[in-house]
Amino acid sequence: MQFSYSWLKTQAHTHLSADELAHLLTMAGLEVEETESAAPAFHGVVVAEVKSVEKHPDADRLNITQVDAGTGELIQIVCGAPNVKAGVKVPCALPGAVLPGNFKIKPTKMRGQVSNGMLCSTDELGLPDDGVDGLHILPADAPVGQNIRDYLDLDDTVFTLKITPNRADCLSIKGLAREVAALTGCPFMPPEIQTAAVQSAKKQAVRIDAPQDCGRFLSRVVENVDAAAPTPDWMKQRLARSGIRSICALVDIGNYVMLELGQPMHVFDADKLTGSLAVRRARAGETLACLNEKTVTLAENTLVVADERGVLSMAGLMGGEASAVSDGTQNIVLEAAWFAPEIIAGKSRQYGFGSDSSFRFERGVDFELQCGAVERATELVLQICGGAAGEIVEAVGSLPERGSVAVRTARVEKVLGVAVDEARIQTILAALGLQPEKMSDGLKATSPSFRYDIEIEADLIEEIARVYGYENIPDDATSGRLKMPVLPETRRSRFAVYRQMAARGYQEVVSYAFVDEAWERDFAANDRPIRLQNPLAAQYSVMRSTLIGGLVEILQNNLNRKQNRVRVFEIARVFGKDSDGRFVQHERLGGLVYGAAYPEQWGAADRAADFYDVKGDVEDLLGSRAVSFVKAEHPALHPGRTAEIVSDGRIIGFIGELHPQWLQKYGLPQAPLVFEIDMAAVLSTQKTAYRPVSKFQPVRRDLAFVMAEAVSHDDLLAALKRIDNKLVQDIAVFDVYRGTGLPEGMKSMAVKILLQDDEATLTDETVEPLMAQMIAAAAAAGARLRG
Repeated sequence: MQFSYSWLKTQAHTHLSADELAHLLTMAGLEVEETESAAPAFHGVVVAEVKSVEKHPDADRLNITQVDAGTGELIQIVCGAPNVKAGVKVPCALPGAVLPGNFKIKPTKMRGQVSNGMLCSTDELGLPDDGVDGLHILPADAPVGQNIRDYLDLDDTVFTLKITPNRADCLSIKGLAREVAALTGCPFMPPEIQTAAVQSAKKQAVRIDAPQDCGRFLSRVVENVDAAAPTPDWMKQRLARSGIRSICALVDIGNYVMLELGQPMHVFDADKLTGSLAVRRARAGETLACLNEKTVTLAENTLVVADERGVLSMAGLMGGEASAVSDGTQNIVLEAAWFAPEIIAGKSRQYGFGSDSSFRFERGVDFELQCGAVERATELVLQICGGAAGEIVEAVGSLPERGSVAVRTARVEKVLGVAVDEARIQTILAALGLQPEKMSDGLKATSPSFRYDIEIEADLIEEIARVYGYENIPDDATSGRLKMPVLPETRRSRFAVYRQMAARGYQEVVSYAFVDEAWERDFAANDRPIRLQNPLAAQYSVMRSTLIGGLVEILQNNLNRKQNRVRVFEIARVFGKDSDGRFVQHERLGGLVYGAAYPEQWGAADRAADFYDVKGDVEDLLGSRAVSFVKAEHPALHPGRTAEIVSDGRIIGFIGELHPQWLQKYGLPQAPLVFEIDMAAVLSTQKTAYRPVSKFQPVRRDLAFVMAEAVSHDDLLAALKRIDNKLVQDIAVFDVYRGTGLPEGMKSMAVKILLQDDEATLTDETVEPLMAQMIAAAAAAGARLRG
């Protein structure tokens, strides 16, 4: 919400400076994002009237003007603007003036002619572009000699507020003025709305076919208007300082009323309408050519305003081109309505465009404001464009019911920690329009039509705190002991996981849970993802079932910024459905590694990170858990370089290299390695087991086995570990051989077996039978002892 401070002060007569008001509003929950001056600093510019214009004798594009700047005598100024002529009033920078950019004005000669000043355009004064090629032409009644900053109110301040969704009542000058008056105690002076005299018998019939979606629908015909009448400068200025450009008088009036009172309005060309206006849901296949030059096919959950021929506008969102006013319009229909916020919410995202109207309707507009807004718009139309007004025609649907909420004085003190007397509470609530009434233990307030967020006692206490001033509530330190429970031995803290990932060189990232549907197809082979009803944008239309898409996008961003070594991880939730079709969510830890295995250095040769580097990271992360890596396939990963992570017979994750087809699609120079693990498995650990250190010599036996390529490392170790003997301390593969001396399709694995007894020195009589069992177990798995 952007607004002009000088406009606000017409309704709230406060004497606070702009900085003081910004602080006050922010402390009251209406965050001021920015304040800026309406115009840059300059001085020495006044209103002047051009008395005469003559061609410069030595320059085709220059004119010699005689100007009355209120000094008592005419001033000669040489001017090259194409629109200079006798009788116009313009800004004039006199000698000694300093314009924006520290441009100093002094007497000079231009092609031999003396020029004692400068006639100015809007650009030269640092003002918004008025679309005029040349001087900024002022109204004919501008007082000659007046300082231009005073005349154009250029010492004004423009505020930009960050209004929270529950404070739709502050999306207008009237609402903000009410808030400022409550906070400061200054007079609140909303505009006096005059009831227009009915001078036309013409009416526009209206009806509501969707009463749950539209609570009130009003129309008024105004005949014989001058649609080409110019918008007054004061209205253009207020619109511009509110971030809205001037279009034409009739459209500007609708926008002005919306900003002033908070009621969005629409103006139809009455001669382009057929029959009565109806508010209804769109029908299948209906289309609308909108004012923003887009043609949309309307969904059946969209509320529209239509006549007997078809749809005229998307209710609360955008008007249609076919019924829009133009310079040739003679008769108009002013329309104002109250739409339920639920029916407007999400439509901006659904259709890919929004409007100031939808921004207000989806947050909630005052449902008693429509008649006053039509009267105010009528007043301005008659004042600017002329015409004759007809009667207001109204249709009523289902309107919200206002309820009362009680607030106890003792409860206010208990919640806020400070005593606020009942009289002060009553004054605060009354200033906010909450109509307080006394009760035995406090006050009862009635929720006004412009406040949708007053439902329970805590809401009233929050209002009291805001206006009373958070800075006036003492900040008492709490006292007491805080005892943190100890985690069970089989579970480690989340912070330990974060620290461990950081220690392995990974950086944490955070990505959206809403993802592009293509990511789900590519990285999860998910053709039926969970769809969002109201996505933030088209590329965030479904819920993720894997973290890979977000990690790949982060990798792309890093590569675009010339970061060639990337190690990132994310701990977040993924979403899916169980066998019964119910929504479920699981927390996962996902990681991605790209580029060199080590940072650039002199102590190690440069090489790319590979599967085994990341496998080592995963094994370190899972710590004492016994895990195995089983060859598998995954839609996102290379078919020959992918493994499932298995623990206690359960698949807890996967690891592998990104599939080559996705490298091409997502523009990656080389394949990253990714993994994803169930967070519950990461957080759980094996209970620590303690054993004495043996004082007897260990025995090592090395065995080399020949086996088919299909027999994996895990197959061999699993077979050997099935020999359950307390003497076996460790079994590990230390060499793999392929080549000369071995049949084709065979390989050799050398295994070390470490044996040790806690009570005696091992002898061959004890070791050899155990080795025979090991050899037999390996043979059963398809591995024979190498001769």
